[in-house]
Amino acid sequence: MPSGLCSDSGRVLRAVVADEEDDFDADARFDGYMADLTVTFHAAKPGHVLADGPRMCGALKVVDIGLGREGLRACEVIEEVTGAAARGIGKWRGHKFGYGHAVVLSGNAGRGGAARLAARAALRVGAGLVTVASPLDAMAEHAARLDAVMLREVAHGAALTRMLADGRISALCLGPGLGLGARQEGLVAAALRAGRKVVLDADALTILSRRPGLFGALHEGCVLTPHGGEFARLFPDLAAGLEGVVATGPAFSKVDAARAAAARAGCVVLFKGADTVIAAPDGRCGVQVAAYGREAPWLATAGSGDVLAGIIAGLMARGWDGFDAACAGVWLHVEAAREFGPGLIAEDLPEALPAVFRRLGV
Repeated sequence: MPSGLCSDSGRVLRAVVADEEDDFDADARFDGYMADLTVTFHAAKPGHVLADGPRMCGALKVVDIGLGREGLRACEVIEEVTGAAARGIGKWRGHKFGYGHAVVLSGNAGRGGAARLAARAALRVGAGLVTVASPLDAMAEHAARLDAVMLREVAHGAALTRMLADGRISALCLGPGLGLGARQEGLVAAALRAGRKVVLDADALTILSRRPGLFGALHEGCVLTPHGGEFARLFPDLAAGLEGVVATGPAFSKVDAARAAAARAGCVVLFKGADTVIAAPDGRCGVQVAAYGREAPWLATAGSGDVLAGIIAGLMARGWDGFDAACAGVWLHVEAAREFGPGLIAEDLPEALPAVFRRLGV
């Protein structure tokens, strides 16, 4: 590890920073702590991939010293989707209902783009059917833009409950462009009552942060996908632990925060960022790091998170559990961005997935 970097958290320790007002990013005095190459043995440590780790480590080389998989930490770096997970993306036989039915809930007229992005992603990742459930005033807008994705009018929570009487609906996605009114709160409540697999993103997370009763209705079939600001609204005490200067290690880490959040919520939490952490209530954890040759800066564009939510919902509709769907979904999301490259906009991400699948041999 570079000197002064916490191996558990990737945070720069107080001993390195001479003054609390010092700006580590801007102050040239700290350049000496930056490595060009970091060599580590057996496996990458959390501090290599979290927070300031990639910036301080330079290039990272992990050297195998013959220890096998024994003794690795429970938090794994997601380097590639391989084996059974890759095979699970493929389609071999059967019909559309054999690959699940994902429903994406839409906001009002003029706010439907995010739901359409999520729906397109769910369809591209292989869900057998995808429906956008929309208020009446947005139906024409959706119909003008969607073909393979179906439409269904869903005005409020009671209508969603009636829709979910169809047991073939296998996963829901709520939040992208949804809105924050009473109708939207009713939709979140109905989705959680139904006990189906559900991805909760964007506006749905804000609703959860404002309504403790709805937060208490979360269950193990849910996946929460907050960015830093949404995480702070949902789990303010955990977010506070990631702020400020720390004196000594082990420092509180993004992995610690995500695991604690997953245990509190009783469901999978995907804490987004350049160091995306996926945690399950049982302690399983994965990290997708946009560094060390996996950078995808083009994802910093409006709508890319909506596509990620749709990818995860599509995989869950196909039968994947929330943790595996979130881990694979984040990897596929980055791979699609890297496949397309500079100039990427969110609409390009679902269309880049087939090339990623071909490379996986599925």
